[in-house]
Amino acid sequence: MTNSRAQRLAEFVKQEGSEIITRRLKDPGIAPMTTITSVDVSGDLSVVRIYVSVMGDQAAKDSTIAALNRAKGFFRTELGHRLNLRHVPEISFELDESIDRGARILDILSKLSSGQESADGGGSS
Repeated sequence: MTNSRAQRLAEFVKQEGSEIITRRLKDPGIAPMTTITSVDVSGDLSVVRIYVSVMGDQAAKDSTIAALNRAKGFFRTELGHRLNLRHVPEISFELDESIDRGARILDILSKLSSGQESADGGGSS
């Protein structure tokens, strides 16, 4: 299988998966602000790893991942109806915390920056 085919499948799963999560899954455990951030497809197209970002506290993140894992069969069936593949890949959901890490880094940088400004401002008087 070519890399471009895996990339096309990843983009398709990201697009259709987002629609399935927002419109088709009715599990109350899924947080309203759940977004698919990226999709990794194995070279043989047999495994798809879906990275999900969830806005909220840790309990909301845990319940969303648990609900998505419970709905794996439904999710896979829905993808199967939309895909033109002989075999629908196995699916796993992973929590993507890169947005949270990025926000923490920006917060730290802004605190360091404001700390330097106040230190510089105090020394010029």
